[in-house]
Amino acid sequence: MNDSAVLDIAAEVTTEQEFLAFRLGAEEYGIAILQTQEIRNFETLTRLANSPDYLRGVMNLRGVIVPVIDLRLRFGTGADAPDSSTVVIILNIHGRVIGVVVDSVSDVVTLITADIKPAPELGTTFSSNYLIGLGQIEERMIILLDIEKVMSGPELGLIAQTA
Repeated sequence: MNDSAVLDIAAEVTTEQEFLAFRLGAEEYGIAILQTQEIRNFETLTRLANSPDYLRGVMNLRGVIVPVIDLRLRFGTGADAPDSSTVVIILNIHGRVIGVVVDSVSDVVTLITADIKPAPELGTTFSSNYLIGLGQIEERMIILLDIEKVMSGPELGLIAQTA
């Protein structure tokens, strides 16, 4: 193996990515920090008639009407009544602002490529197309979501699908 190939492998293994870690029920998830605009306390939303349960409503964010998706309902983890730890993560995906309700936010984690394992194929109960993989930090296992694919999926279609 030549020196260039060794450097390429070393660069791939040490590439760092940051993820915002949050909880949905008992599970810990992560989304790319670069897609996170801000984190807000949960507030009363304006409900839209005839919308799916997981579309909690819309909020006015400094003059911008933002759809808010409850990821707890979307992923079937159950949704308790909002409490003091319930937050809305405001995402900015290709210029589209979207809010997602989660049970709590814990921290920002930095993972190197070697810490991210491929997502297992789970059959029809849950599409692994929405997963980047599983991040592991010591004993913590974080389900890494490709939030862009979640929001552009056929059920939501909140952002245009990219090639």
